[in-house]
Amino acid sequence: MSQRILFIHGLASSGKYKMADQLRILVKGADVLAPDVPPEPDRALTFLQSVCQEYCPDLIVGHSLGGFWAQKLRGWRKALVNPTFHIAEFLRSLPSEMKYLSPRADGAESFFITEEMCRGYEALEACEFDGLSCEEKDLTMAFFAESDETVRQGPEFALYYGKPGISYPGKHQPVFPEMKQYIVPEIKKFCSWQ
Repeated sequence: MSQRILFIHGLASSGKYKMADQLRILVKGADVLAPDVPPEPDRALTFLQSVCQEYCPDLIVGHSLGGFWAQKLRGWRKALVNPTFHIAEFLRSLPSEMKYLSPRADGAESFFITEEMCRGYEALEACEFDGLSCEEKDLTMAFFAESDETVRQGPEFALYYGKPGISYPGKHQPVFPEMKQYIVPEIKKFCSWQ
């Protein structure tokens, strides 16, 4: 039976981001869903909740901002890869127009960071760790690159989830050898997949 993985990309990216293809290669036979997530926080969360309800993934893998979204999707097994938990502050440090780093299905090439968007993320951040039951903590694992040049939120994950994430050598954007050697084997163990 094929496993269904929902991959959630990071900021200024898309479902075409290379991690989705790496999961397809490394988790043989998996059905990897990799939709383009709207950059606006209210639209993004509603969209991802509806994707989960429709497709019932066996695992959600979220990278960077995708890790933020994954941990907001309560009740699903998930792996957070270099998650960011404080996006609003980061967004305010960026230019107002951001170019997408990978192609989007709708052809959009950029999006605008607005104060309204930042306030929307702040509202979600204010309650992002609320209601973490023991079951929810057991459903969640995280990976943290030792040389992450973008975010370093391992201690915060450990504080709220009561367990450390898995450290691996690498930077914020995992490359194929890191996915193959460190991340996917741990995901397979976590999910009891062969």
